[in-house]
Amino acid sequence: MAQDEILMGAEEKMEKTVGVVVNEFTSVRTGKASPSLVENILVETYGSMMRIRELAGITTPEPRTLAIQPWDATTLVAIEKAIQKANLGLSPAVQGKVLRIFFPELSQERRVEFVKIIKKMAEDGRVAIRHVRREAMDQLKKHAHDSGVTEDETDQAEKDLQKLTDNYSAKIDAHFVTKEKELMTV
Repeated sequence: MAQDEILMGAEEKMEKTVGVVVNEFTSVRTGKASPSLVENILVETYGSMMRIRELAGITTPEPRTLAIQPWDATTLVAIEKAIQKANLGLSPAVQGKVLRIFFPELSQERRVEFVKIIKKMAEDGRVAIRHVRREAMDQLKKHAHDSGVTEDETDQAEKDLQKLTDNYSAKIDAHFVTKEKELMTV
């Protein structure tokens, strides 16, 4: 495997890591209703596990309300139980054939808790990126040893890898700052 392939593989993994962190950030609520908070909750129905987005339409009729309308009314109770079991601090209310979730105003304490949660998510993302760097660094050293690549080429590849690591860590930091502002805005 050439050094360029190692670097490209590492970059691809780092890009995916950033995507995972951003996706995790969307699961933290900001005081306004967002379908992304519940769409990936797994519901046990039809003898298997399915995501809510596969079972129902999710809309935001008002800024602080989510409406979940199952395509099959018999799944309504299963969806309600799954949301309660997900432990998001949400209490769904059944209104006819629609499940409504009302979002109360976030207190300052709750906002600070959410910031701590996303801070840990961001740190986990940075750790994952550093792990990718370490794996790629090991591959570069092994490749240099096996194929007789010059020391200068290996040093340059290691510098490029460090630049990638710094770049993707900065992307996570930027997403964190944006989400933190969103959470702390009253």
